[in-house]
Amino acid sequence: MIGLTTLYFDCFSGASGDMILGALLDAGLPLDDLRHALGSLAVDRDAVWTDRVTRTGVTATKFHVRGESAAHAHSHDHDSGAQHAHHHPHTHAPKDSSGHAHGHAHTHSHGEDHTHSHSHSHSHEHAHRTLPDIFTLIDGSALSRSGKDRAKALFTRLGEAEAAIHGTPMNQVHLHEVGALDSIVDIVGTVYALEVLAPARIVASPLNVGSGTIRSAHGLYPVPAPATVRLLQNMPIYAGLQQAEMVTPTGALLIGAYAESYGPVPPMRISRVGYGAGARDLPDTPNVLRVLIGEAASNAAAHSVVVVEAEIDDMNPQIFGLLMERLLAEGALDVFYTSIQMKKNRPGTLLTIVAAPEARERLTAIVFRETTTIGVRYREMARECLDRTVVSIDTPLGAVRIKVASRDGERLNASPEFDDCVRIARERDLPLKDVQAAAMKAFLDR
Repeated sequence: MIGLTTLYFDCFSGASGDMILGALLDAGLPLDDLRHALGSLAVDRDAVWTDRVTRTGVTATKFHVRGESAAHAHSHDHDSGAQHAHHHPHTHAPKDSSGHAHGHAHTHSHGEDHTHSHSHSHSHEHAHRTLPDIFTLIDGSALSRSGKDRAKALFTRLGEAEAAIHGTPMNQVHLHEVGALDSIVDIVGTVYALEVLAPARIVASPLNVGSGTIRSAHGLYPVPAPATVRLLQNMPIYAGLQQAEMVTPTGALLIGAYAESYGPVPPMRISRVGYGAGARDLPDTPNVLRVLIGEAASNAAAHSVVVVEAEIDDMNPQIFGLLMERLLAEGALDVFYTSIQMKKNRPGTLLTIVAAPEARERLTAIVFRETTTIGVRYREMARECLDRTVVSIDTPLGAVRIKVASRDGERLNASPEFDDCVRIARERDLPLKDVQAAAMKAFLDR
């Protein structure tokens, strides 16, 4: 596993805890190592297991956990039609149409992240643990000390979401469906897996949350459900065509805790691919989470940027200079203007801003405040930059900085610092082009 530097979660069919673990196991994490790491959470060897399944033509790994209340699992009816897995004698859980079982109808889905932490007590027995109860179970795992701390921090965040939704003090929070053993295994197992894989960078796609409604004990809830929405804050999401719940609270929790950025697949040389399956085989898309693991394609920085644009045809052109200065001062990576022809044959200017995604709202506010436009549009794009270094070269005319751009150790471009050349040209009353030529000769001859 050493040397794997980039891990990408492709959440085109959403995410759940067991799908994440299934994908990491499918990518090569040994199941026996996971069982050992779970410690007392896996009371015997058969407490966790995997099956090879097919989801809309894609072969994937389905991760299972033997649940705590098998005796009454068969009594739970579920909308969308129950489907029972038959891969293992302990598997008996009904699933919903998305294959992401959830707690709203109190489904017990073994090996499936089946949680929504706002499920409530009901007539039959269930695992409703407090945070201290869960922390005790985590301490019984064989995680490293830092891994145990990470797992506890994740459950604390779940508890905070539950407390915020219900207006309950943290010390009175009972985690309902997410307090069940299978959800605890999903979280502890994922912490262990990512600790072993130790990628230098984790990136995720925007999450498909599905659409429609799901039924809870209190009625119909919109997708995504309240607990999931709370955990999805500051994460890019979209509503796919599936009329189903595609992201569970545990899935949102884990992706949000580990992904350092979101966007398309970063430049990388893929060495491992894993597919983690949900329970149901959807008719229109593979119900799987895909993980890609490998080395970055180069040492160059590859990341997402946002491009913000606006057309302007009714503004004093003197303002454009000040606008550019303010946008660059507030973090824009680039600002440029393009002459365009607009409605009613009027000449106009296309303003284009390139920036980090987190700077979009701040820069958009400047555009609205400083210009006459009444709307902007934006899109996220991938940007790759060459590695850049600056070296100082002594020339017969004086010291000049040279900007050097390279990729994978190969020098591709070199250019004298313009301001240095201008200064020397003025001081020595020389043509600027001669100073630039002298600087490049000294760089190439060094």
